[in-house]
Amino acid sequence: MIQPDSLTSSAIGHIVNIASVPHRSLFRYPGGKTWLVPRIRNWMYSHKKKPNVFVEPFVGGGIVSLSVAFEDLADQVVMVELDDEVSSVWKTLLYGDTGSLIKKVLEFEVNLPNVIETLAKQPECPEDLAFKTLLKNRTFHGGILAPGSAPIKNGENGRGLKSRWYPETLSKRIKDIERKKNKLEFIQGDGLSYLRRETSNENAVFFIDPPYTASAKKAGTRLYKHNILNHEELFEIVSQLKGDFLMTYDFDSKVIELADRHGFDMHPISMNNTHHSIMTELLIGKDLSWAKSNGLVLDLQTNGQ
Repeated sequence: MIQPDSLTSSAIGHIVNIASVPHRSLFRYPGGKTWLVPRIRNWMYSHKKKPNVFVEPFVGGGIVSLSVAFEDLADQVVMVELDDEVSSVWKTLLYGDTGSLIKKVLEFEVNLPNVIETLAKQPECPEDLAFKTLLKNRTFHGGILAPGSAPIKNGENGRGLKSRWYPETLSKRIKDIERKKNKLEFIQGDGLSYLRRETSNENAVFFIDPPYTASAKKAGTRLYKHNILNHEELFEIVSQLKGDFLMTYDFDSKVIELADRHGFDMHPISMNNTHHSIMTELLIGKDLSWAKSNGLVLDLQTNGQ
């Protein structure tokens, strides 16, 4: 069995430069998967034919789903999210008044009093909640929406709250997503429940990126509002999927044990985190030969262990 401490320094592998990946999401999302997009392309192209449906049951910021839709890697993309704040943004983008949201984004003057006042207000319509969510995500440290998060202080180049607030860019992304909404479906609900209903769907592929709470670090407990997840139940449901799947997880012994118990293929992959430190995550799937044959995963030399 793979062990987290079995990698040598020679196993760093190729790390994706996220600047080379089109940024389509409105969110700055903890645990975002922009770095994984080129690997998602490899995975999608490895199928004999273009999948009918691409499903992301824990969609969050949605960069993977958006990339699949924009690059026509599947006929239809289904995004599922439980969080009401995050959901309000997706509902507005796909089913609501995007013009109203764009107007709010372009006209808002970002300063601490305005941000505090706006976030304290009770939203009067879905677009209000979407704007509040986007504002908090873009002006709070790390984009964290969970309780306990706080506004950015210094930010990039001393720009403070404006460090991640780009009205014109956000406006363009909203318009771009609106033009692709015929390929996108959003469902507010529980990812596990949705997966359970779709186990017999042979024409769907599933990208599963759950809150990272299975490992000892439990990073998801401070990053996500809905961080309680039965990971053993998730693995059991995934083992029943007729369609192909790809999961990403912390490179952790408990996760490795779960994957091994269910007979899944797994391999570490390197990435840069938001602090520009090299991290290792775990890819899990039915068959990762597409990644191994292209040299996309890490070398598992074991230092004699």
